[in-house]
Amino acid sequence: MNAPPTPGLAETTALRPIVEIAAGLGLAETELECYGRFKAKLPIARIDDAHAVRAKLILVSAMTPTPAGEGKTTTAIGLADGLTRLGHRAVVALREPSLGPVFGMKGGATGGGCARVVPHADINLHFNGDFAAIEKAHNLLAALIDNQLQKKENSLGLDPLTLRWKRVCDMNDRALRRMIVGLGGRGFGVPRETGFDITAAPR
Repeated sequence: MNAPPTPGLAETTALRPIVEIAAGLGLAETELECYGRFKAKLPIARIDDAHAVRAKLILVSAMTPTPAGEGKTTTAIGLADGLTRLGHRAVVALREPSLGPVFGMKGGATGGGCARVVPHADINLHFNGDFAAIEKAHNLLAALIDNQLQKKENSLGLDPLTLRWKRVCDMNDRALRRMIVGLGGRGFGVPRETGFDITAAPR
C-alpha cells in the first residue's frame, strides 16, 4: 500500500484570521466583507489615489514559467514576502486565478513552496464567486446576441459571419474553443461558428 502524501507547507501552516491581517494594514473589521475567517473583500472607497501616486509599484508581467510552474505568481508573492521580511510594508495584488490550471502540471495558480497564497484550495476552487458572476453576465450578453440574430428584423444589423463575442467558461477546454452553435432547426438559433474563451481572459 502506498503511503499517503506528505502534507505541504500550505497544509501545515496555521492561518491567521483575515481581520488580524487587515488590522496590520490599518483596516477596521467593519470595513471588510468577510467570507469565513480567512478571506474578505475590501471596499473600493478605501483606494487612496493620492497615496498610490507616492507608493512604489513592482509589476511582475510576461514571465515564462519553469516546467514546475514557477512564474509570475510565485515571483510576485516571493517579492512581497521578502520585502516584508526586510521591514517594508508590502502587499501583493494578484488576479483571481482561473479554475483551468488546477488540472495542469503545476496544480494551481496560487504560487508554490514558501511563496504561496492560502487557503490555496479555496482560492483555486471558485474563491468568492466573482468569476461565476462575471461568466453569467458575459454569457447573458452572448445569449442576447443570438436572440437578436434569430429575429426576422435584425435591428442591430449583426452579421453571424463576423461576430467575435464568444461565450466563456472557467476551464481550459480545447474542445470548446471553436464550435458550431444554433443547430437543430429554426427554434434553436442561427447556425454559426463561435466558441468559448476562459472566463479570466475573454477577447
